[in-house]
Amino acid sequence: MADVLGQVRRTIENHALLVRGEVVVVGVSGGPDSLCLLHLLLRLREEYDLRLHAAHLHHGARGADADADADFVATLAAGWGLPVTVERRDVPALAREHRLAFEEAARRVRYAFLAQVAGEVGARRIAVAHNADDQAETVLMHFLRGAGPAGLRGMLPATPITDYRMLEPLMARDARGKRQENGERAQKSCILHPASCIIIRPLLEVERADIEGYCAEQGLKPRFDRSNLDTTYFRNRLRHELLPLLETYNPNVRARLCHTAAVVAADYDLLAQLREQAWDGTVRAERETSVVFDRAAWRALPVALQRAVLRRAVYHLRRSLRDVDFVHVEGARLVGLNGETGAQATLPGGLALTVGYETLVVGDAGDVIPPPEGPSLWSGEPLAVQLPGATALPQSDWVLRVELLKKWDLQQVAANPDPWTAYLDADALAAPVVLRTRCRGDRFQPQGMEGHSVKLSAFLINRKLPRAWRDRAPLLAAGGTIVWVCGQRVGEGAAVGAETRRVARVWFERA
Repeated sequence: MADVLGQVRRTIENHALLVRGEVVVVGVSGGPDSLCLLHLLLRLREEYDLRLHAAHLHHGARGADADADADFVATLAAGWGLPVTVERRDVPALAREHRLAFEEAARRVRYAFLAQVAGEVGARRIAVAHNADDQAETVLMHFLRGAGPAGLRGMLPATPITDYRMLEPLMARDARGKRQENGERAQKSCILHPASCIIIRPLLEVERADIEGYCAEQGLKPRFDRSNLDTTYFRNRLRHELLPLLETYNPNVRARLCHTAAVVAADYDLLAQLREQAWDGTVRAERETSVVFDRAAWRALPVALQRAVLRRAVYHLRRSLRDVDFVHVEGARLVGLNGETGAQATLPGGLALTVGYETLVVGDAGDVIPPPEGPSLWSGEPLAVQLPGATALPQSDWVLRVELLKKWDLQQVAANPDPWTAYLDADALAAPVVLRTRCRGDRFQPQGMEGHSVKLSAFLINRKLPRAWRDRAPLLAAGGTIVWVCGQRVGEGAAVGAETRRVARVWFERA
């Protein structure tokens, strides 16, 4: 049996995760990982003079199972003599409001909730139960998305809460729907501002199998979340399908991914120090809408730092972006290095690098044209669509989802108010089904024009889509035919009618 307690103690000491005498909020879902974490911190409580406060968030989903999870955590904490905060948020409603996928909304709301609890009870540390298997999955997921060093670090043992993008709007929410508490709560005015909190991961070097073994050894009986088996979620597909396949090539692939994360994290720390020095030495102006570099100073930087400061400029201007692809950074770097005055290179999120006489400017593409309110495609390569299923758009926080409906109402289909949702005749979706950008000579048959086709370029002009964005407009094509100019109009050949036998609902959402 693995010495889980010893491994956690080493992780805490090696990464200085705890300060003696502090309050620690512990996120407890009721599953094996969080139950193991809470039990271990209880065993270490006297050694580190800790004051523990359990926190559980009901996500407003999964019905009776989620209710039972909340009751389980509240009862468990009371039995172990710990104060606990159990609250509820309507995550499905928040996901719709903020145009996020459920998984992403749940993550953001959960961290916002934990930060609020930490502020209220005077805690500087929030302990969460990510383990070594979670780390391997995260590194692989980031690799598949084309992340740079920041993503390939995976999760860090300690991370400031402020590193989580787009958390502030949800942190500002009041604590509506509070379910129950146990134990003394600090006064409602925060002792500490939530932004001062640090997320710690004491289990990050412990494998999932050892955690489950620890729970069995200690007589712990965790709850089981059935949604962890749902392979429509990207992470679950990695966990249950891709990683087992990779283990047939290398049985130690999970450990190798964790080792890669540790190596890249150390290298990234060095690069980050050099990047900050390069940033200070090359940036002439740093605004909300643009970053201006001294061209000569930037061109004198080593290649790695040229890329690093460009990437930082993109994140400065588009904090909602999770990954910035190497191809875009390298394309912008080469234009910045060799381009004449006026040359431009496209960057993600509606940004562009523009070469000036003495400057390089990263700002909005076209400088005056704002990004469209919806998804855009930043690659000219067709993107195969999962049908049914979810397809992540490269260099974007958007996902295209497709489901085949068992029932539908023709009047409701006709009255669909959402431009980013389409109802299509599933029998018209001939393979291959792809998302792509426009090609020279494209024609389109808009619904309602009795089968007449028009030049796609003329259609986009008539729809008043700005020129800078016409090459980025996503098109859904099936069998080589455009069946939906996304956000604009369904094609006549794929429109749902009285004779339609099967209907596919296709929609975009932020992930």
